[in-house]
Amino acid sequence: MFKPKAIALALAMTTSLFAAASHAAPQPSVVIVHGAFADGSDWAKVVPLLQAEGIKVTVVQNPLTSLADDVAATQRVLNNQDNDVVLVGHSWGGTVISQAGTDQKVRGLVYVAAFAPDAGQAVKDLGKEYPAPVGTKDIAADKNGFLYMTPKGMATGFAQDLPAAQTAVMASTQGPIRAAAFEDKTSVAAWNGKPSWYVVAREDRMIQPDLQRAFAKKIKAQVTEVESSHVPQQSRPADVAKVIIDAVRKTQ
Repeated sequence: MFKPKAIALALAMTTSLFAAASHAAPQPSVVIVHGAFADGSDWAKVVPLLQAEGIKVTVVQNPLTSLADDVAATQRVLNNQDNDVVLVGHSWGGTVISQAGTDQKVRGLVYVAAFAPDAGQAVKDLGKEYPAPVGTKDIAADKNGFLYMTPKGMATGFAQDLPAAQTAVMASTQGPIRAAAFEDKTSVAAWNGKPSWYVVAREDRMIQPDLQRAFAKKIKAQVTEVESSHVPQQSRPADVAKVIIDAVRKTQ
């Protein structure tokens, strides 16, 4: 027979547990900032993996016209989030999240084969002490002051581990970036004081892998390395999703 005091104690503990659960912090959402020579579809393989974990995901569609414009586009998405956010940036998107990530909703930052500038730095200033990545030779300029990846460059330098049919589509759907954007300097470094994660792409031909490792060390990130081209979100989506899910769980 159960004693009345024991039953009362059990009920009290159960009530406390339910109360604690009801007041638990909601799961952060994920906002993803794509890089240059891409658009939001660059993340089409990762998004469903995050959604399968019940994570709300929004991919920013960057205009790629300037750092300020891309930060503004990211800020609009952040303003629409009801909960805290894990902010993800790929390549040029790392520069954007380094600036936009100071938003009070942002709990953590995930850099995927990305630039991670300090305050006062521009992309053109980064990595000068490293050999020029071989993929950058296939960046071309159009008549409007924008840069794009040639079809050859997309296939052999940007995403050399993807099928040719896929890189052909990527070349046609890419977002060219205004050349002057690479001269825009950040004014803050959001990673300074916020937990960060970094995915290093070991076979990257656009940003030197050793430069990526240097960024990761500088920002004191939790590091994951993958055998991938510059787009691990396409060639290794499960690995990239795993890092983002870890960031969501650890910042909740």
